Amino acid sequence: MESHFLLSQTDGRPMYLQIIEQIKNKIAVGDWQQGFKLPSIREFAVTLKVSVITVKRAYQELENQGVIVTQQGKGSFVSSGENMSLKIREQEIDVHLVEALKKANALGISVDELLDRLGSLASKHLQNVDRSE
Repeated sequence: MESHFLLSQTDGRPMYLQIIEQIKNKIAVGDWQQGFKLPSIREFAVTLKVSVITVKRAYQELENQGVIVTQQGKGSFVSSGENMSLKIREQEIDVHLVEALKKANALGISVDELLDRLGSLASKHLQNVDRSE
């Protein structure tokens, strides 16, 4: 599982943020479900070829966000609180929608116009999906 993590020196974002994003993605798509035990900090650092400090920072940030919980002596686990997969997916799309709102505002496009545009794009996208099946 860990081997599917791709970290890039040229990404521009710190490694710990790349790790956070990829862990959240694994949870969002259901690869890592509630209660899933994450690799230990040390083994994950070795697998990813990064420092223990980098992985520790990623885990601490995820714990602060409520995405994972750490039990002393047992390890770190995907939080079993509310549906974490759904929560992460909603947070992820919200980030993009807020960016779209900011961009639209900067271009003088109203929320109603943006919603119309989104509806139009969704229709086109769904038509393209239907044709490719």
